[in-house]
Order: sequence, then structure tokens, then C-alpha cells
Amino acid sequence: MTQKLLLALFVSLFFSCQKEDQSIDYADWSHYGGPADGSRYSSLDQINKSNVSSLEIAWTYQTGDATERSQIQCQPIVKNGILYGTTPGLDVFALDAATGEEVWRFDPFEVLGGENSWAGTNRGVSYWDNGVEQRILFGAGNWLMAVEANTGKPILSFGDQGKVDLRKGLDTEREDFLIVANAPGVVYKDFLIIGMRLSEGLDAAPGHIRAYNIVTGQVEWIFHTIPHEGEFGYDTWDPQYISKIGGANNWAGMTVDQESGTVFVPTGSATYDFWGGYRKGDNLFANSLIALDAATGERKWHFQAVHHDVWDRDFPANPNLIRIQKDGKWINAVAQISKQGMTYVFDRETGEPVWPIEEKPVTQSTLPGEFSSPTQPIPSLPEPFMNMNFEEKDILNLKPEWEKDIKNQLSNALYGDTWLPPNLEKPIVLFPGMDGGGEWGGAAFDPETQLFYVNANQIPWLIEMKPNSSFENVGQAVYSNYCGNCHGLERKGNLPTIPSLMEIGEKYSSDSLERLITKGRGAMPAFDHISTENRKVLVDYLLGKSTEGDKQEIEGENAPLNPRYYMNGYKKLLTKEGLYGSNPPWGLLTAIDMQTGLKKWQIPLGEIDSLIAQGFPQTGTENYGGPVVTAGGVLFIAATKDEKIRAFDKITGEKLWEAPLPASGHATPAVYQIEGKQFLVIACGGGKGTKSGDSYVAFALPEN
Repeated sequence: MTQKLLLALFVSLFFSCQKEDQSIDYADWSHYGGPADGSRYSSLDQINKSNVSSLEIAWTYQTGDATERSQIQCQPIVKNGILYGTTPGLDVFALDAATGEEVWRFDPFEVLGGENSWAGTNRGVSYWDNGVEQRILFGAGNWLMAVEANTGKPILSFGDQGKVDLRKGLDTEREDFLIVANAPGVVYKDFLIIGMRLSEGLDAAPGHIRAYNIVTGQVEWIFHTIPHEGEFGYDTWDPQYISKIGGANNWAGMTVDQESGTVFVPTGSATYDFWGGYRKGDNLFANSLIALDAATGERKWHFQAVHHDVWDRDFPANPNLIRIQKDGKWINAVAQISKQGMTYVFDRETGEPVWPIEEKPVTQSTLPGEFSSPTQPIPSLPEPFMNMNFEEKDILNLKPEWEKDIKNQLSNALYGDTWLPPNLEKPIVLFPGMDGGGEWGGAAFDPETQLFYVNANQIPWLIEMKPNSSFENVGQAVYSNYCGNCHGLERKGNLPTIPSLMEIGEKYSSDSLERLITKGRGAMPAFDHISTENRKVLVDYLLGKSTEGDKQEIEGENAPLNPRYYMNGYKKLLTKEGLYGSNPPWGLLTAIDMQTGLKKWQIPLGEIDSLIAQGFPQTGTENYGGPVVTAGGVLFIAATKDEKIRAFDKITGEKLWEAPLPASGHATPAVYQIEGKQFLVIACGGGKGTKSGDSYVAFALPEN
């Protein structure tokens, strides 16, 4: 072998070793996001570009507890040959990962007591092993629970008889908040670090981040995402009202760098989302990526992507820890996708942006009492993974009647500006919409190719503001505070996902409606955190009964603040037929080269059969759930509303395979290997305007 050939071989091997983080087991799928770095990458290559078209169903597990509008958003994990996941009703289960045979199943309400009331969605569980015992930790509503990994039996020495109430220990006087532990916590040594989903109104809890001792269930540290007096960031809030402001929470999950002992925490907006008159300032640490010492909770660095958010632009997914080569230098980086269609990339240790991020002037609010930020941070690279603006040329024009419909709806609306703030005089078009851009399925990163993959929704939404100054009665005040964001101030809902309440008296009596409000159901949260008086007033108002009275007396002097202006319900811009008001594609899948920050390819994701039958090209669909990428050269993703799972060539974006699912796979797949056989599994829970399902479906190559 010549000296030149030896040198070339050495260089090739050197750079090959530099690509992957050697501390990460990329054949492992025991964390939220697959491997420990959240990359959603598998080094398995038994299933590859040459044989992926031969995939067939290996097993199906049906949970049997789907209900109207229920979902499964869970990305299962696999450890020691056992697959762990959750059901629509929030049971936790363990399956033989090779056969799908149930090993055990645990109903958390056996410990919590009472009927299986609403406890929100659950996106996964966490695994912990100290060499002696193994535990599964998970959220059920406002409860954090622990069970034995091998048997599913509750660990009664954890917290209070196997459970910890997340409403407690927030360093506040109140403990009656709406809290849902929807994303699994992350494990660092003997700590579970966890966030929570909160109310969207001014009754919300502060979204502080906490680390719990996995053995005892005791709080080990807390980081105040809404700072207390004397803490860093306190001066970015209005001190008069800061004690009553909530939100700035982590509902999307987080990622731990085990080597450096750093947990990376993305947060959402502070409340009230759409009018921030009580929170003058930039509002740290809302809408931020925060690097915390995982052992102590101390802040290492932070970046705020949206100052003084009035658009509900939460960070929607846990970040990816990536290792990239830029300008000949290897960088340990963290990449965070956003609802606004941008990706922010930083040096993990220092927090320095890998590419420049510039503060740019944006349109200012005209809402009385509002204090919008004069600038917002815009990354120069990576390139956005979707269109960044909705203009007249983007109005749906596939048919003249559809175009006319949308133009009529927009005749009195403002649009054409990504950072256009909510307006009192006219509705605004929010684009990207409230569900992204990027969403909770997250992104995937391939350390072999340096390619970063993200799916996105490209759908316009409408924001309409209404003054909160002339309530007809106290019932309307209570309704607006707790229900108006979803169902709208006129109670008309947003079909098919959010029902109208106009004729609710035809379906419910006073008692049954109060039970529904207290317990929740499907996608509707339980409102057991509001007072009995408020619930009764709300019931009377919804049923058309008189609710005259003194608002201060009903709400109490310790009640949350009331916004001066309300957003009139979550609304997508739709035609009468239910088509999105922008030109397609409505769903996108994008590959970005993280060596250059430039897009390598971009394709529509999903299809609508009725439009294809009319001769229209593939439009993409709304999508929820993320991609996974493998060393076999394949990217897998379900996510779309058309009830399919697909495989793409990770280099070119060419579709290699697709298969029908029993319901939409609004979740992120898992990839694993048992005794030399590779599997792909997806939760098929439907929902989000599609039929609900109760299946986990595993695919593998035929035996022969």
C-alpha cells in the first residue's frame, strides 16, 4: 500500500470518527428522541434503501381505550427487549418488543383513585436504572408517577405512595393550577428533570423547571422561568404584576448532554399570550432556550427567540444535540426548531450562535396598554424550513370559488408581515400559524451526512381581538377567562377539532355539564382547579340561565387578572369545504445541510385523495409527529392526516415506500433491533380532526 493511500485512509478514518459523538449509542432507543442526544437517528441499517419497499407488519398492539377525539402522541422507548408506551387513556404498558405481546399494563388511576378523568396527552415515558433496580417514570395529568420497569407495580416509596403532585412545590401560595405533565422528563444520574403544560390564560401557574430525586420523589432543585425578585431577568418584567403571571413553561420536552451535565430547556410564552399589558418588558425566560446545570439548576446561558411574545410562538420540541463540521472545525452544538419556521443553532458550551443572529426592527402593536418589543432576533442561517410570510399571491387559488371565499374572509384583515402584532380594529393573519412551522414531533439529525430533517405545517391562522370591557353578565366573564381561547367568545368553536357550544343544552343537563367541566374529556382539559362558584356560574351561562351578580364576589379578590383584550378563539383560515386558505404545499419535509446551513431538499408531506382525483398535484397535509433517520439511508415519518407512514431516501428526498395505518400516526416512530431483527413502530392514535385510534403498529422485513 502506497504512503499516499495510507495517508488518505488515515484522514478518511479520522473524519469518520469525528462525525458521531462517540459517547452516544446510536443503536439505542431508550430516550425521548431515541438516543440520548435527542437526534432521532439510528445506526441500524438492516432496513435500507434497497429493501425498505419489502416492509410488512410484524405485529399490532391495540390498547382498546380510544374515545371520541382521543389521541396517542407517544414515542415509545425500548430497553432490554421491552417496549414501553402509553395508551389514549394514559395507561402505561410494557410489550415484548419482538412480538408485541403485553408484559404488563398499569392504570395510573388505580393509585390516583376515582374514575379515569381527563389527564391530557402523554408523549412518552422515562427509563432509569441504577444497576440494582429499574424504574419507569411518567406523567398522568398533574401527577408524576413511578413504577417498576419489570412488573409495572407502583413504587410506593416514591413521593406520596407512588405519586408526586406537580401543583405543589412551585414556590407560590396557590396550588390549584391546571397542570399536565405531557412530555416525559429527562434523566440525569438520579434526577428526573421535568416541565409541564399549563393553562393558556392568566390563571396559569408559573412554568418553573424542577428536578426530582428518582428514588424519593423529592424536589432537588427548581429554576424560576419567571424570575423572583433579585434573580437574573426580574427586570424584564413589570414588578407590579409579575407575581400573577404564569406560563414560560417547558411543555415540549428537553434534552440532556450527559457528558457536560447540561440540560437544554426550551420554553413557551408567558400568559396572557395575545395581550401583554401586565408584563411590560422582554419577559425572560419565556420563549427561550435555557442551558442549566443538570445537577444544580443553575443557569449557564440562555437565548430568547421571541421578546414579549403576543403570537403564542412557543418553542415546540426538545432540541437536538448535534456535532457538525463548519469551516473545517468540529462543533458540539445544540439545534432548536421553532414554530416560526426557523432553526437556532448554538455552541453547547458557550451559547454562542453558530451563525449570526441579528436583532431586526418589527412592526409595533397599536393595542392600548401593550408594550411590544421594537426588535426580534432573526438567524442568518440555517435557511427557514418553510415560507416566512403570507401575501396576496399566497391566497388559495386552486379554484376560483375557493379563492373568492378566502379573499372575502380577508377583506377586512391585515396580513403580509410575519411579525404583525394582534390588532383591535382588524383580524390579522398569523403565519406561520399557532401549530407551526415546526411542532412537537421535533427534528432528526444524521451525524453521518450532517443533514437535519424537519417537518412543518404551512397553514395560515386568524387572530381576532375583542375588548374585555362590557360583559353582559358575570357568566360571560368566567367563560371568556377559561373557555374563550378555544371555543371563541361567541362559543362557535373551530370544527372539526373544537366543537361549538351554542346548542350544548340539548346534550347536557346542569349536573352532567358540571361533571364534564370538572373532569374533562378527550382534548378538553379538566377545570377542577377553578372554584365551585365559578363552575356553577359557567354552567348556567352555557345553558342560557341568568348569571347576574357581582363579578368581584364570584371571582374573589385573589382571582387571576383579566386581560384588557381577548383573542377570539383559535381559528385556521379555511374555505367552506375545510381546505386551508393558502396555496399548497400545506405540509413540508425539509433536509438542511448543517455544514452550510442551506436546504438540500424540500418536498410536500402527505396528500389529499379528493384533490388528487380532481387533477391537483400533491398538496401535503397538516402533520403532527416527527421523523427518524437511519444509517440504512432511510428517513421514516408518519405524522400526516392521510393515515400513512412513509420512507424517503435521506439524501435525495425520493419516496421509497408507504403503507396505510389504521389511524393517523400523529407521533414520532421508534427504531430498534431485537436479536438481529430491526423494527419500526408507530403509534396510530389519530385525532386532530381525523378518526381516533388505539393501535401501535410495528413493521419489519419478511423472515425470508
